[in-house]
Amino acid sequence: MKESFLPKDYKSVLNLYETQTAIGMIHTVFEKELSEELNLKRVSAPLIVDPNTGLNDDLNGVERPVKFDIKFSGGEAVVVHSLAKWKRMALDRYGFKPGEGLFTDMNAIRRDEDLDNLHSVYVDQWDWEKVITKEQRNKDFLKETVKRIVRAIYDTQNELVKAFPSLTPSVKSLDVSFITSQELEDMFPSLTPKQREDAYIKDHPTTFIMQIGDKLKSGERHDGRAPDYDDWSLNGDILFYDEVLDMAIEISSMGIRVDSKSLDYQLNEANANDRRKYPFHKALLNNELPLTIGGGIGQSRLSMFLLGKAHIGEVQSSIWDQKTKDVFSEAGIVLL
Repeated sequence: MKESFLPKDYKSVLNLYETQTAIGMIHTVFEKELSEELNLKRVSAPLIVDPNTGLNDDLNGVERPVKFDIKFSGGEAVVVHSLAKWKRMALDRYGFKPGEGLFTDMNAIRRDEDLDNLHSVYVDQWDWEKVITKEQRNKDFLKETVKRIVRAIYDTQNELVKAFPSLTPSVKSLDVSFITSQELEDMFPSLTPKQREDAYIKDHPTTFIMQIGDKLKSGERHDGRAPDYDDWSLNGDILFYDEVLDMAIEISSMGIRVDSKSLDYQLNEANANDRRKYPFHKALLNNELPLTIGGGIGQSRLSMFLLGKAHIGEVQSSIWDQKTKDVFSEAGIVLL
């Protein structure tokens, strides 16, 4: 069970109204920077999907979606966990070509999420997806895309600090350290995956951990990944060192998406062959959808990081456990 904590002597640099103004600025500036770096166009996205399409992201395979019936259709709908699969279908529907992509506001409810400083039941992300060629399904292209996203975050930070000079820059380095999850396990075999991230990030404040989802030599996984969107050999997480929390903070999970070969392998490996019946999976296995790269970038997560906040509840209105509310309230910190 995770738990929120209050860093010693923590005080918010910006007051409540300044925080809201800064959040609005982050959204405006970052969307512009990201769309220019990756050549993305904004589109509208669903909050709910039909559970029979197989489009909802099942995350680690155990999280329960919020489900309800629809009076007039007689069917059911589920609130999305993310738009990882929907975006790929959308690229095909819109007729995007290689080098072109989309981004959208993704709002989700994850009812089984453990609440702590970084996690909430309500999730808001910039979800993005881009069509690529077969020749671009490689680590070099993945790394170049990561560098572009980091640059977009860095440039957003620079504009933010100009507008709010009291802020201390959070992104310490544009130099991205690339390391695989297996290399991390080899380096810190006695630590948990999260402890490995924290240990590594202090000396490498901007890091991309690659190859997440498959089993490591220990037989464990660094972290869970659904088998039907990221290619486990061509994906990863963007992390920064968070000085306020003194730990690694994940800003984005992303990767080159599965093709028919990697999907076949990962469905077998995850014992998820029942998904082959869904329209989305059939289309992928039959090579009927474009090859893509994509990911999600946490909106509230990025805001709390760039604004030097100690809890995601300082930048996002949601529901928090009573203990967390009491601890932060006693310190004079408002959780929205």
